[in-house]
Amino acid sequence: MRRLLKVTAAGMVVGTLGVIITITPFGKELEENAGLHLLFKMRGVRRAPPDVIVITLDKSSADHFNLPTAPRKWPRALHADLISKLADKKPAVIALDLIFSDPGLPGPDSALAEAFRKAGNVVLVEWLKTDEIPVHDQRGDRTGTLKIEKIIPPIDSFAYSALATAPFTLPKVPVKVNSYWTFKTGAGDTPSLPVVVFQAYANSVYKELIKLLQGYNPELTAKLPTSREKVIAEKKIKEVIQALKDHFERDPLMPQTLLKGLRESQVATDNADKNEILVSLIRMYQDPPVRYLNFYGPPGTIQTIPYYQILEEQIDTSGAADRHDLSGKVVFIGLSEQLRPEEKDGFYTAFSQPNGLDISGVEIAASAFANLLEDMPVEPLDYGMHFVIIVFGGVLITILCLLSPAVVAAGWAVGLSLAYLTFAHFQFKHAAVWYPLIIPLFFQMPFAFFASVMWKYFQANRERNNIRTAFGYYLPDNVVNQLAKNISGFASNRRVVYGTCLMTDAQKYTALSESMDPDELSSFMNQYYEVIFEPVKKNSGIVSDVIGDSMLALWATAHPDAAARNLACCAALEIVQAVEQFNQSSEARQLPIRIGIHSGYISLGNVGAMDHYEYRAVGDIVNTASRMEGLNKYLGTQILVSDEVLDQLDGFFNRRLGKFVLAGKSKPVEIYELICKVEATSEKQNKLCSLFARGVDAYRRQSWGEAMEFFSHVLEMDDTDGPSRFYRTLTEKHRAETPETDWDGIVYINKK
Repeated sequence: MRRLLKVTAAGMVVGTLGVIITITPFGKELEENAGLHLLFKMRGVRRAPPDVIVITLDKSSADHFNLPTAPRKWPRALHADLISKLADKKPAVIALDLIFSDPGLPGPDSALAEAFRKAGNVVLVEWLKTDEIPVHDQRGDRTGTLKIEKIIPPIDSFAYSALATAPFTLPKVPVKVNSYWTFKTGAGDTPSLPVVVFQAYANSVYKELIKLLQGYNPELTAKLPTSREKVIAEKKIKEVIQALKDHFERDPLMPQTLLKGLRESQVATDNADKNEILVSLIRMYQDPPVRYLNFYGPPGTIQTIPYYQILEEQIDTSGAADRHDLSGKVVFIGLSEQLRPEEKDGFYTAFSQPNGLDISGVEIAASAFANLLEDMPVEPLDYGMHFVIIVFGGVLITILCLLSPAVVAAGWAVGLSLAYLTFAHFQFKHAAVWYPLIIPLFFQMPFAFFASVMWKYFQANRERNNIRTAFGYYLPDNVVNQLAKNISGFASNRRVVYGTCLMTDAQKYTALSESMDPDELSSFMNQYYEVIFEPVKKNSGIVSDVIGDSMLALWATAHPDAAARNLACCAALEIVQAVEQFNQSSEARQLPIRIGIHSGYISLGNVGAMDHYEYRAVGDIVNTASRMEGLNKYLGTQILVSDEVLDQLDGFFNRRLGKFVLAGKSKPVEIYELICKVEATSEKQNKLCSLFARGVDAYRRQSWGEAMEFFSHVLEMDDTDGPSRFYRTLTEKHRAETPETDWDGIVYINKK
């Protein structure tokens, strides 16, 4: 219980840190620019509504009409022809994302204004100019700058002829565009271009809107035009927008009431499309003044038509379908970035292309309108739910990581991350709901996992110290490095740990003992043991047992540990080197050493009865290590290790000797010869081991002649190579007496 409280407290710390990062400007910017970007990339392209069309002033049109690349220099008479052509196709709304704040030639200007008037459904963009005014204190010192946004409308003749005008401003590169203003608060809550265009498009349900409002707020309907025809004729679009916005702000419950009334009433039940438009219209006023853009894809995802194609399209009066059917649709006209890519007329978004092509301003305006039409902008979670996810996620992953082993904790971290990412992607793809990604996945998750690793490290270190203290009663100080966890259960006598057992044996010991008196032999062996003990202790091993000329050293851990096996291999190489130096001190007293190393779970504890006990390792791993040590006699090797020992170790040069069923055993063991460290490998050793491996491969395939040839090549290079001599003898035997059909290449050793 106490441990659970600790890990829960740690989880709360991780959750709180996530919240702190989230509310900082850095966290918000990171989540918006990286998290939202990732969601768009995962989702990919989304189908845009067919009712939205973009007509672009692109390079193909400029080349077609031999026009300059600067759109302001395109003849306004050409724009007038375009509007007239479009009007004949009867679109619902025409939105021009082109600046007409300066007068041109009188004739073309009059023609364009007349085209606007005849079309009766043109919305023009306004230029939003930002002026910076210095601010001074009483002494006249400058203390800052005041930014004032001023709307610059189109020239009077155009503004008068158009249905409405509205601004649409977005940040420029390198700032990433993720959102837009529905109402520009810095310019007097002026409705933006997409809002005005959508209100004009929604004029088709104006009668139903008035009927819906009548039942809720008769006072509001009295201030609005009585019919949609009057809205158009009197150009009251913006007045209608402002009146609705003011009432929605004064009465926050109004949107929910209207939506409920829409579901329950018969306002537009005869037409599902009308209901959808009414719902989108109400929610447009319900949402905050800034909406996140739900992009549809890279440039050109929204249906795009070059400017020149509309101008050159012949009107078919025979009743046949137009090549471009624009009837009842909303048309946005504006500059394509492909016209002047060097001037970066586009905006950097999640779908900006690697070649530098960005989404143009007019396509972003069209995307914003399409979002309003579908009522599907990107919706970030409300603050309450956002913080719940951050805090709960931080607590959950921290508890799971702290209560689990490192490998399991990593599995939890990866698994929960993938599950959450999949869920967030599904919600974003199907409902445009934006769940936070960066803070929970790239801050909290790694932090929780790293904290759990550090927690386990310090906990394990404390446990190792406890083990050293406890086993100090059985072994000399500083000989125990790693033992099982939960030392509180030491009184139960036995402990199962993961051990790496290193078994040594001295060749010629029997003959040497016969030639020396006991005192002299004892002194000599003490020197010998000092030589082989030192590398074990240096590499954090335990000298567990000594019998005659044999030593058993252990590296014990709670779970499989590559670091412990690495130390055991280093100790083996150092023991061989130390014994070689020791043997050089006397030509008459030589004790060449053989070593076997194996890893697996063993039992450590007291062994004995009555009043005599010894602390030692027990288990098949110990026996197997002893048998591997004995196998050196047959193979002519010094150090043999199993594949369990070499697992995840890459710093040692070794060669695979094959599978052996050792004396008294029934299961085969994969045996390797440990030769040296990788950096000490010679070219000759590499070549010799390569030839040997090919020989063993031929031996397994029962290609006896080929195997003999390879083993003979090795022995020509080094006539002392024991494994090649061993396999050559086996090969000769099998060539003379073919093995049984189910022969699997395993070597059986019947003697110790």
